[in-house]
Formats: sequence, C-alpha cells, structure tokens
Amino acid sequence: MIAPVRPIDHLYAKLGDKVKENVLLAPYTSARIGGPADIFVTADSAAELARIVKLLWKQEMPFIILGGGSNVLVSDKGVRGAVVLNRAKAVRLHNGDKPSVTVESGVIFSNLANRCASKGLGGIEWAATVPGTIGGAVYGNAGAFGGDVAGNLLCADLLTVDGREKYTVEKMGYGYRTSVLKRGEVKAVVLAAELSLKNSTKEEATVNVQQFGAHRKATQPPGASMGSMFKNPNGDYAGRLIEAAGLKGTRIGNAEISPVHGNFFINHGATKAGDIRALIELVQNTVKAKYDVELELEIEFVGDW
Repeated sequence: MIAPVRPIDHLYAKLGDKVKENVLLAPYTSARIGGPADIFVTADSAAELARIVKLLWKQEMPFIILGGGSNVLVSDKGVRGAVVLNRAKAVRLHNGDKPSVTVESGVIFSNLANRCASKGLGGIEWAATVPGTIGGAVYGNAGAFGGDVAGNLLCADLLTVDGREKYTVEKMGYGYRTSVLKRGEVKAVVLAAELSLKNSTKEEATVNVQQFGAHRKATQPPGASMGSMFKNPNGDYAGRLIEAAGLKGTRIGNAEISPVHGNFFINHGATKAGDIRALIELVQNTVKAKYDVELELEIEFVGDW
C-alpha cells in the first residue's frame, strides 16, 4: 500500500533541509515560552520568504510568521500548521538631502536604529529599544518615546495573494498599535520596508540612542517577557492601572507581573503559557471591576489554545 503524500512532503521537495518538524518554539520567542510547531521553515531573504509563503498558500496550509518573537504568547500545545522564521536581513541605506533606509522584514529594529546612528543618520533613534523585527513593527505600528512606524514609513513591500505590492503609509491604515494587516483587512506578509531618516551626526544620534536605552533600562524590568502586555487606554496607562489595583508582583506558577512595571509579565523559568494567560485574565477582570476599564491586549495569542 502506497502511503499518502503529506503536505509537508511537497515542502521538503521544494525547500529541502530548510523544513523541519516538531520544533520547540520557546527558544524563538522573547518570553521563552511556547510548545512545538508541526512544521518549521527558515527564510533567509525577502525573496525566499515570498517563495515559502506562496508555497504555503498554494498548499492551503495555515502558517504564522515569527520574527523576533516579541508581542506573542505561543500556546503550550504549540502551533498546528507551519511557522516561518523570518531571517531576511538585507539593509540598504540611501544618503542625500532626504535619507532613507530600505530594510528586509527580518531585521531587528533596535539593531537598525543603532546601525543608522553609527553612520550619522537619525530619525529612528526611538526604535533603539523596540524588541522584534521590522516586519512585526510594520504589522503592528510599533512605537516608543513619541515615535512610531507610521511617522517613518515611506513604503511597505508586501506579498499579497495577487503578488508583490507597495503600500504607502496611508494605505497601511495605521492607528495606535494597529494596521490593516493586524486588523485582518488585508491578507499579506511584510517582505521589506523603506523608512525615512534624518541627517545627523554620529555623536548626536548615538547620544539619543543611549538616552532612550538608559530610560528604558531604568523604567522597565529585565528578564524574559513579551514586551508591553496591554495597550494604554485613552488618557491613562495600563501599568498605572495594574499598580493601582495592587497586582504588581502577583505570581501564578513561574509567571509574575513585574514589581518594576505592571505592564510586563516575566518568565522566571519554565513558565507555561497557560499561567501567563491566567495572569492576563486576572488583570483584565480586576481592573474592569475596580475602575470599569477594559484593558486591550497589545500581544497576540498564537497557536492551539
């Protein structure tokens, strides 16, 4: 009897040893939490990322893109279907009166900000403390210290079901930590982006980067986390509400609401995603009961819940 051909066999045939099975995702997330992916594929360039995504769409196989692994909570049960690890990291600087940078979506945003600063190019110093990749930042309109992607994006290079398309910042439909992609209004994958920069000096840009880094280090906790857990409600801060509710330092298993900043949940080792989720629900229910404020997640749940 001939064994049936599995969808993964088609991927093996096209991509070879880039395809792996049952890969634990915890090491690929900033919180160091998460079960296995059924299928795990690494993309080392934007062109390769596009090729892999097209194959997955053709196979009608569900998948997620994983970059820096921040802002996601991966289920203990893992991810059914495929996980594509985005390692597309080409960077091209454009000098002149209006400098910019074209960058593939797997580049770590903080590394890019530091690299630009070292060449006397500013404008994205605010991103020097932003975890995750350009792809995730473009997808979710990442921001910090008064800056955000919407303020710098000139163009996003997306792969849609119709092929590669250029999206202007207006077409991305940005709002606070959201976009047409995050809202599910457009089915697309971020391949690359062009960001505006400013001519500066190496000294000035580096000082800006260092100041942002020092402020972040002084106000946010060390340790494995997903970044900010909740969006800030209008006119207030999630961290302030969580602290006022007396929840800082609360633990479930090895998961803790940071005593330093209430909007960060820390993994103290071998933490289960279920424990983080239980803390999330505790915070949302307590803040709603005490202050009638519904805290909206900034992170996303990923995998089989």
